[in-house]
Amino acid sequence: AAARGRPSSAMMSLRRMRAATRMASLRALLERFGQATQDTFEEIGRFWSILGRALYWAVRPPFDPKQWVRQMVRVGVDSLPVVGLTAAFTGAVLALQTFTGFARFNAEGYVGSVVSLSLTRELAPVLTALMIAGRIGSSLAAELGSMRVTEQIDALTAMATQPVQYLVVPRVMACTLMLPFLVSFADLLGIGGGYFVAVKLMGANPIVYWDRTFQYLEVNDVSSGLIKAAVFGLIIGTTGCTKGYYAGGGAEGVGRATTSAVVMSSLVILLSDFFLTKILF
Repeated sequence: AAARGRPSSAMMSLRRMRAATRMASLRALLERFGQATQDTFEEIGRFWSILGRALYWAVRPPFDPKQWVRQMVRVGVDSLPVVGLTAAFTGAVLALQTFTGFARFNAEGYVGSVVSLSLTRELAPVLTALMIAGRIGSSLAAELGSMRVTEQIDALTAMATQPVQYLVVPRVMACTLMLPFLVSFADLLGIGGGYFVAVKLMGANPIVYWDRTFQYLEVNDVSSGLIKAAVFGLIIGTTGCTKGYYAGGGAEGVGRATTSAVVMSSLVILLSDFFLTKILF
């Protein structure tokens, strides 16, 4: 057969085996892609489900003011040190880099304008949200995840208590309401950090710095940053609670939910920031 130019049976079997291997690899790749797509849509559905239920139960009695205040203190007051430190050094570094660059063409007087606009519009909301996502988002996922794997959430349902209203609503609302206050605090400390570097270290004129800080700053610049902060807070609270509420698999599952909450919150914040900036400006 080989002499007449025909493939032998062994060669044909080898070709069939290779073809079957390629088909199996392609099938496995498609299965992984399909599973990843399904998981993605499930995560999106869970997010919107928790968000819709949280908004629904947020306006229905009974209300628990003590729980709301406790969560607001946890999100807002307890986060002031890390947010303040981040904002102050961000403003300081921004002023240092800007002053050095603007000195090349004698425009050091505009350092205050750059610092104020950059912080209020973009840096303060995004950096504050990312810090809160790491600090609070992970905490929410771990707390609710532990309650889920220890069947405490099931116990609430058995006692005719709505778990979303009791557990999710105070945490989501606390993140949404406190992020604008934290961003306002970050704006002030960031501008102050820029003033310290530009005036005290680099020798800029303090009167010119403050005058240029508010010369080009408009109300829309500040309000857009606060609107971003509220949306970012809603994203952080909903994502953290969603990951924890649907956690499973014991302690290992809680760990995965915690990590996933931080990563997902950060990605959604960065993606939504682009669209919010496009809408607000």
